[in-house]
Amino acid sequence: MNNKKKLIRTKEENVEQLYKQLLHGNRAALAKAITLVESNAERHFTQSQHILQNVIDRTGNSIRIGISGVPGAGKSTFIEAFGLYLCSIGKKVAVLAVDPSSSKSGGSILGDKTRMEELAKHPQAFIRPSPSGGTLGGVNRKTRESILLCEAAGYDVILVETVGVGQSEGIVRDMVDFFLLLVLTGAGDELQGMKKGIMELIDLILVNKADGENLRNANRTAREYNQILHFLQPATPGWQTKAKTCSAINGTGIMEAWEVITQFAQNTKDSHQFEKRRSEQKQQWFFASLKDELERRFFQHSTIKTQLPIVKKKLDQENMPVSTAVKELLDQYDRREE
Repeated sequence: MNNKKKLIRTKEENVEQLYKQLLHGNRAALAKAITLVESNAERHFTQSQHILQNVIDRTGNSIRIGISGVPGAGKSTFIEAFGLYLCSIGKKVAVLAVDPSSSKSGGSILGDKTRMEELAKHPQAFIRPSPSGGTLGGVNRKTRESILLCEAAGYDVILVETVGVGQSEGIVRDMVDFFLLLVLTGAGDELQGMKKGIMELIDLILVNKADGENLRNANRTAREYNQILHFLQPATPGWQTKAKTCSAINGTGIMEAWEVITQFAQNTKDSHQFEKRRSEQKQQWFFASLKDELERRFFQHSTIKTQLPIVKKKLDQENMPVSTAVKELLDQYDRREE
């Protein structure tokens, strides 16, 4: 056997060993598998898809929770307190991040991992940034596949944290079962800076820092949100979005938040809305991935690489209409194998 064949066989054996370790809940193996998913290298893509194919039967058995928060709402403190509570009742918790605005740092969860030191060290928890790779499609595929790998490793609660602002909430809504928003006191002021569309993505609003002198204000803010929520279309059919209070520092309201989530899961499973949402999300993921792959193949093709600069030059120098330039390039692509 030559060296090349030996190398290929070694890689295949390593990948097989990796997914077997992952299925046994090995955190190091899970981290390595997610690294393969996040890589843009073709060989890593092939390896990650091989792993996913072999673990897919062990996925889907979790509750996927999206968590966002207004600036200063104490998101990291809440996630740690919430995660530790879930671990204390026997759950295995994975925390992933979505940050479309940052393709280099991987998002602030890299800092959060330091701030969530106690949760990061817990044997039943796993914290991992999920960088976008500079494209929303990257967020879509990489985070979704990371969720599947975490589920295959036995994590039954997946917390998907939005790090970027604005566009990330919609992306996360399309990959989770339940969406939670952390806010501060002063509902009137907060609502002025909050888009109605974002409000209609949410299944639960938690007014954080409901402690000490701020407790009364937090309770009033929750009441104001509940009044407003009745006039908005719910994010999930058959479920009325609620507003409650909590204190991540004191741990109050954490158990109650989990009770709301478990009630949501039970209600939506009974009404089959849970499975319907999962099915719709898979279909959305399919078409988004198909578009991303078509775009990737189009721009990587040798014909397009040659013709694109020519068409761009025509666009500027010949005052060519944009639609004509697009058609010319597509015609060149269609004739590439004639």
